[in-house]
Amino acid sequence: MLEIERKYLIQSDHWQREGIKAKHEIQQAYLFQEEDKSLRIRLKNNQAFLTIKMGKGISRHEFEYEIPMEEALQMIKAAHLKSLQKTRYEILVDAHVWEVDVFHGKHEGLLLAEIELSSEVESFKKPDWIGEEVTNDPRYLNANLFKAL
Repeated sequence: MLEIERKYLIQSDHWQREGIKAKHEIQQAYLFQEEDKSLRIRLKNNQAFLTIKMGKGISRHEFEYEIPMEEALQMIKAAHLKSLQKTRYEILVDAHVWEVDVFHGKHEGLLLAEIELSSEVESFKKPDWIGEEVTNDPRYLNANLFKAL
């Protein structure tokens, strides 16, 4: 599956005034990560997923599989992994869902917004709370935020 996603910094708290569609508590750890590929374990609310990502930039291949929660927890423990912690809010703006990630722990204060698109040239409305685009800035990849824990 091809994931086409753009990522932005958030420049104001106005996103909190939008209609929040959903809220998820997320914990994720990486078993493997390189510049253009990673293998991630994600705990999202009461579900667990194993995700393989390959590529760089706006379009990347992503393969995600739900796994038993107990196995995900065992993998994190067996590999002695730290976890990236964040709360994700889904916000509907026009026809698109924006995902706002509010990071916790070492990355407390970092807020990122992501939008998934059907093509790299698809147009979309940027809400007034969207700031600088950081899609191609490796500092804001979750895998690199994880490395900095």
